[in-house]
Amino acid sequence: MAKDSFARLDPHILSTRGIDPTGIGGAIGLAEMGEIKTQLGEEAEADRLLELEAEEQSSLMNDIFGLFVGTAHAQEAEIWRDETTFTLAPGDSAEWKLVMEEGQTVEYRMLVEGGRVNFDMHGHGGGNSVTYEKGRGSTGDEGEIIAAFDGEHGWFWRNRDSQPATVTVQVRGEYTEFKDAS
Repeated sequence: MAKDSFARLDPHILSTRGIDPTGIGGAIGLAEMGEIKTQLGEEAEADRLLELEAEEQSSLMNDIFGLFVGTAHAQEAEIWRDETTFTLAPGDSAEWKLVMEEGQTVEYRMLVEGGRVNFDMHGHGGGNSVTYEKGRGSTGDEGEIIAAFDGEHGWFWRNRDSQPATVTVQVRGEYTEFKDAS
């Protein structure tokens, strides 16, 4: 008998391939062991494929999520209706106002770079005045203004720092004009 013929008759090899010509593998449990080994191998391969598919789906979901988040950030950057940037030397001031009707709402973002500013967010018009918020040593703020009455609503800034401060204000919402009131 050739050397590879013995290998073909080896009960362990035969049982792992589901072949048991003599019945000895079944009698001593090798056939069952081979079936279990084969089944475990198939299950491991199925698990590997599921894991691979889950990774691909997760990667795809991350790509899609990233696309939506990136698009949302890009859209947010584009939907600011107005923006102004100015630099205040130490001791300088500036005032910007929104012309609004009572009940109108404006969202804003104020960014301060290179220094800090004091600000007074207020409104006036038709004999009325209101202070919405005051800040000292501010490096930025964001929120909304809901007009308490018809008039001009906005900010007065003063640089009380020893270095220049650049202020950027972005606004969006319900107003008819955003103007320099200095």
